Amino acid sequence: MTKFAARVEITHLDGIADPQGATIERALPVLGYANVSQVHVGKSIRLVIDATDAGAARVEVLEMCDRLLANPVIEAYEVEITELSGSSA
Repeated sequence: MTKFAARVEITHLDGIADPQGATIERALPVLGYANVSQVHVGKSIRLVIDATDAGAARVEVLEMCDRLLANPVIEAYEVEITELSGSSA
């Protein structure tokens, strides 16, 4: 088995309200950052997974996203898989 680092970036789907992003966007000009727009807040999840190869690791992480990590009704996600150096057995 090889160890892989997985990074999952979760964002709201287009058309879904992002109240946290809207609050930040309204507050930034008050702090002197009037040049900022379209603020979106999401989640970033990082984990290490043992798998036979990168493809198998990706399949498992995608399944985790569908079952627990993301809400497919209101969220989209992207998965990045990287082999950790020196992790092969």
